[in-house]
Amino acid sequence: MTEERNITTGYDVTGKKYPRVLLILSVLIGGFMTVLTETLLNNGLPTIARNLHVTTATVQWLSTGYLLVIGIMVPVSALLLYRFDSKRLYLTALTILLVGSLLAYIAPNFSLLLVGRLIQALSVGIIMPFMQNIMILIFPAEKRGMAMGLTGIVIALAPALGPTLSGWIVDQFSWRDLFGIMVPITIAVILLTMVGMRKLIVLTHPRIDILSIIESSVGFGALLYALATISGGHWFIIGVTLLIGIIGIVLFVRRQLAMDDPMLNLHVFQSPMFTLTTVLSSLSNMALLGMQLLVPLYLQSVFQIPALTAGLVMIPGALMMAIVNPIAGMIFDRSGIEKMSLVGFTIFTLATIPFVIMTPTWSLITVTLLYAIWMAGISLIVMQLGTAGINALPSELVAHGNGVNTMARQIGASIGTALLITISTLGSQMSHATTTVASSLFGYRLAFLALVILSLLGLIGTFWLRKASRTTATVTA
Repeated sequence: MTEERNITTGYDVTGKKYPRVLLILSVLIGGFMTVLTETLLNNGLPTIARNLHVTTATVQWLSTGYLLVIGIMVPVSALLLYRFDSKRLYLTALTILLVGSLLAYIAPNFSLLLVGRLIQALSVGIIMPFMQNIMILIFPAEKRGMAMGLTGIVIALAPALGPTLSGWIVDQFSWRDLFGIMVPITIAVILLTMVGMRKLIVLTHPRIDILSIIESSVGFGALLYALATISGGHWFIIGVTLLIGIIGIVLFVRRQLAMDDPMLNLHVFQSPMFTLTTVLSSLSNMALLGMQLLVPLYLQSVFQIPALTAGLVMIPGALMMAIVNPIAGMIFDRSGIEKMSLVGFTIFTLATIPFVIMTPTWSLITVTLLYAIWMAGISLIVMQLGTAGINALPSELVAHGNGVNTMARQIGASIGTALLITISTLGSQMSHATTTVASSLFGYRLAFLALVILSLLGLIGTFWLRKASRTTATVTA
């Protein structure tokens, strides 16, 4: 009986039966909690900016910096998975989350708050790919759609609930409780993990290449910084930073392709299906995180409603995602990705267009309905595209493929959110409107228009899925 067969039939690497339900609960609950931190601050950013006396552009680094650190950690996590046993790695990541949450909760100034937030991101960068890898490993290929549907509830629903929860917390308590709430929950998950987690992966102790980590960190960090500071207009600094970012990414890619034992095996891109689905899933994740960031800020700035009300507008969308994700997984297991991807991109493209022409006179019920439809469309594809690509890889490259896909989605989300905020800020600055609300409306309309263009690119890409799925390629480890 092979290792993979042992794991998928309920045995750990030592040959002992493991409690599948308890293990899945520990992974999904822990994953839900950590991924929730992605958008938990969205409705709290204006309050944090006021209380700590920083600008909107500065406070935004609590989101963009957080996403960047996750993107940097993902390639490292693929190595950690095979270097440390599953239980120890997961407990370590949860402990890091606990430390970051405590530091942010007691932070006396913005600098320490940002440090605590980035420490949180370190743990999420480990836990998110860990959760996906474990769920893929313990289920056979023919049931991975269902497994990733469950995982999709965590990865997509948690960020969707974040703005609502943050709105309620900020209105009723303090912004510090956005971090304080994570402390008892993290402790509870640590206790659950001690009971439910087992060793599920045979350790190969791959070498951690420091130069690769430096190249990826400098490359993606400089790229994101350049994009996030465009609205400042310091074009020389932006140009130099952008060039450094491009050079860093090129060096990172070249090194990974040349190494016998790369930190992240980029040969997974030899599969046309994996390459296309990774691009499309990155676009869909950029849209998802971008929409979840823009909508609550838009409603507070333009509709002039409280943070809690803005969060409540997003609740039906979050519930829609919870319903659609597992159904999408079952459809994927039976019918594949091609038609579902076309339908998903079409729905969320059409649902984004009204946001471009929306005005404060529109009913909040209409906004709520449009957002729920948008979430239903993206729920069909945001997880299943990645699963389709991973299924096209040989088993020995599944962890690397999952790492590459997760890194691409997170870095895409970092770049996407930075760009959308920059577009919104530039639009407001270019507006000739006489009121702040009208200027903000113009800026947000440009940002939503950018989302429409993004979704159209994804829709066009779906027409190549059939060809990619029929193209065979020898993918070497």
